[in-house]
Amino acid sequence: MAAPDVLRAENVSFSYHREPVFTRVSFSVAPGDFTAVIGANGTGKSTLIKLLLGQLSPTSGQIWLFGQEQRAFGDWSRIGYLAQNQAATAQSFPATAAEIVQTGLYPSLGLFRFPGRQGRQKVLEALDRVGLRPMAGRLVGQLSGGQQQRVMLARLLVGQPRLMILDEPSTGIDEQTARSLYALLADLNRDTGLTILMVTHDVARVEPYLNHVFCLESGSMIELARAQLLEELGHRHKHPVNPECACCEPAEVS
Repeated sequence: MAAPDVLRAENVSFSYHREPVFTRVSFSVAPGDFTAVIGANGTGKSTLIKLLLGQLSPTSGQIWLFGQEQRAFGDWSRIGYLAQNQAATAQSFPATAAEIVQTGLYPSLGLFRFPGRQGRQKVLEALDRVGLRPMAGRLVGQLSGGQQQRVMLARLLVGQPRLMILDEPSTGIDEQTARSLYALLADLNRDTGLTILMVTHDVARVEPYLNHVFCLESGSMIELARAQLLEELGHRHKHPVNPECACCEPAEVS
């Protein structure tokens, strides 16, 4: 019997103040997938993340997490979320890399409890996984933007999530660092089976590692094949022509 989808949205619609953001969006993410959601600014990508995380409720439709209807889902430790610019926020705290990563253990420890030797070892292992174990004692503010982003990834990994949701993880870092970050995520996906869902504008660089790409545009979502993705990259996220989809627009001529 096949394992249930890690995440599934079925006919999900959402409106702000009666203004539709998107309508009847359906997609699924299977265990071990590395999936990206792309789309122009203002198409609702961040709103979609908030819906998946339960921070907003759909106007209509349903969301399932690990085979369980979202409203009944309670094991949020299985999901790690990296918000946009989260690393930049962390650098303002006078804490070391290890101390930041250690906070990822707090949900499982309980109130006013701190990690023992085993927990501290998990912190070092998480930093090792992202290539920053030698930086464990360095203040986060002294690290580069790419290193700070890796610290935040380690903070998620120490909690051993099965699904990681990332919102524009390459924001604020240079091209070479971004490529290194995507390669790291691909290694985690391949070596540990971690399921990854990423919202990104940087799909050209991460594309070699992806097995699914969904495009959110004009209030609808479609999955792109490899050939369609190349067309999408060349035409500013305009959907390929599809006579059965009223929301699709003809490709622009460059």
